[in-house]
Amino acid sequence: MTAPLAWLRRRDPGLVAVRRAARVTIVACVGFYACRYVLNNPGMAAYALFGAVALGALSQIPGEPAQRARTLVAVLPVGWVLITLGTLLSVNTVVAAGGMFVLGFLVSFVGVGGPRLVGLAAGMHLLYILACFPPYDPGSLGWRLAGLTLAVLLLAGAELVLWPEPTPVSYTTKLAIAVSALAGCLVAVADGWSGRSGSRDRLTALLPDAADAADELRPSRLPPMQRPASAGRRDRALTAAAGTARLLLGRTVDLSLTDDHDAVTLPAAAALLREVASCAEAAAAWLRSEGAVPDTDRIVAALEEFRAGRAATSPDGIPPDRLRLGSLALSLGEWTKSMVAAIRIAAGATVAPDTTPASAQPGPFWYAYRRTPWLWWHRLREHLTPRSVYFQGALRLATALAVGRLLAGVLDLSHGFWVLLTILTVLRTSAAETRSALRPAIVGTLLGSVVAAGLLVIGIHPGVYAVVLPIVMLVGFAAGPLLGVGWGQGLFTLVIALVFAQISPVDWRLAEARVLDVLLGATIGVLIGLFAWPRGGSGELHRASANFLAAAARVVRETVAVVAQGARPADALPQARVAGQLAEASYALYQSERHPPASVDWQSTLVAGHHAVRGAEALLRSCPTGGLLPCVAPLTASAADVANRYERVADGLRRRDRAAVTGRPPDPSPAQWPTNLGQNLYDLADLRVWLDGLRDDLGRIADTSEPAPSGAPAELGIRVARLADGATS
Repeated sequence: MTAPLAWLRRRDPGLVAVRRAARVTIVACVGFYACRYVLNNPGMAAYALFGAVALGALSQIPGEPAQRARTLVAVLPVGWVLITLGTLLSVNTVVAAGGMFVLGFLVSFVGVGGPRLVGLAAGMHLLYILACFPPYDPGSLGWRLAGLTLAVLLLAGAELVLWPEPTPVSYTTKLAIAVSALAGCLVAVADGWSGRSGSRDRLTALLPDAADAADELRPSRLPPMQRPASAGRRDRALTAAAGTARLLLGRTVDLSLTDDHDAVTLPAAAALLREVASCAEAAAAWLRSEGAVPDTDRIVAALEEFRAGRAATSPDGIPPDRLRLGSLALSLGEWTKSMVAAIRIAAGATVAPDTTPASAQPGPFWYAYRRTPWLWWHRLREHLTPRSVYFQGALRLATALAVGRLLAGVLDLSHGFWVLLTILTVLRTSAAETRSALRPAIVGTLLGSVVAAGLLVIGIHPGVYAVVLPIVMLVGFAAGPLLGVGWGQGLFTLVIALVFAQISPVDWRLAEARVLDVLLGATIGVLIGLFAWPRGGSGELHRASANFLAAAARVVRETVAVVAQGARPADALPQARVAGQLAEASYALYQSERHPPASVDWQSTLVAGHHAVRGAEALLRSCPTGGLLPCVAPLTASAADVANRYERVADGLRRRDRAAVTGRPPDPSPAQWPTNLGQNLYDLADLRVWLDGLRDDLGRIADTSEPAPSGAPAELGIRVARLADGATS
């Protein structure tokens, strides 16, 4: 293998970027040459070429080759609408700029519906941009639409036959691996409780692989196009199942560190854990397409049997710590039931009726009872707020594009669409990101313009342009992903010059216009980036995470009040679920940006919120209310201590006070817990396990360093605690 090819394979494993560049080049050139030289229709030729560039190079479409081909055909009517509106609204500058703002916002904002729409946004923008500039010529609309149609059909066919990209490992396969690894760890823990030799060593050997498998489910480890992030029921359920699996692994590590062979109901807890593991393995089998859709009947029966076993053993007079292990096992069972229910929803199987009271809606699986159009509308509506990063990004880009279109018309720029294309290229989610992309884009454009001007001044025969175009286009489309935006901009400038030289007579001033338009577009992008939410994901992440933790604090107080005193549930849980969704969206955007080392462990921060919500859901389902009145005082004090810690961190995030976020408050004074409440002592143990776990979760926020992989359960406990970014849908 030669050195250049070895370098290329290191930068582009599987030559995915090169193959994609080749497909787009072939489609664009075939469509362009057929329309320009066979049909002698320059207008149709331009749309055939730029349609291929928009949907082939600027768009990112996930899935298998057949899925990508179907997506291209499905969005063709949307492309027709955008080109039609652009053609009709190009009647004057103000109308075209207004259309650019409205359509620019809508095309960007619908990305909240999932990665497939996000990947198409840039290409859809370009289709309107091309058509909204002069000349105002509605009579050419038919040829424009024909050019786009030709490009889309050729692209769809190329996806199937021209070096189709390898199908990535599916998300369900990765989830199956993680759930199966979790099941193996649970069996090892149960064997340890049963006194079987070698179980501790086996667990120590299994945990690192289980942590690796769970790590592969993190959204931050997945390419954006492979994340199950659409508004549909299946993706929501898969995300919920993966988040629950990661939380289950964290609690499994806690169990591995609990060495209490004097615990009450230890044999029953071991039996419950084995049944939990069996149900998890059944879920993994379905995810691998090797078994039937799992049901929740087995895990429900196992939980009832365990509770019945506890009820047959009086806990009076037993030290509270001896009840802890059973409560941990019970929480694993409840979370496994939730995971299996989510997988059933993903499979399209029937689910039990929603028993969440009206006052506590939406329930954990509210989306299972809604139709797909309603779910999409709900996703759009919940992000239609200035606090949503999707709303912010759509408004920022729409404003920049509209200003660019207005100035291009007022200044009568001959190729003003380059202004808007530059804005699409350089405008990022934060001012810092925009500045980082600015310099290479301008330098690349200047160098490309110099080369283009030289070619145009020399006056090469148009036939030479036709021969050189595919080579420059192939290198240019591959250089962007491999070498950066500067190379991509420079070579694309040369591509534009070669294209227009074949459409109409041009001179070196075309390159000059390209430079001026790029400078104007870059200026607009920088100014909008400075004035419209310049912090990007970081600014909103601080605010959204603070709101999530503050909502979690209310969940803690309300849950303890309901279970201990029989208080009526309010709206703490529904509000926390919504706050968690906004925090996750902000974290997803934050991960796509470049940042210096974080002063806050964001994964642990979100985990603390998710644990509060998940634990409260399980407790409110399983614990009778109002049975702990004799210990209301210590329980309320413990809940207040945990809630105050959440609120302290939330306030520190809002004020960007790292000391408040990472500081460790003193432990509360030891409380005197009763030992004569009968069966209610088990409910007390469940509550205390939850509250103690939340304290531990907040304590992990103080350490932002990456733990070294190790097989030691104590070190894995820290590592696993960081696996739940985006843990719920």
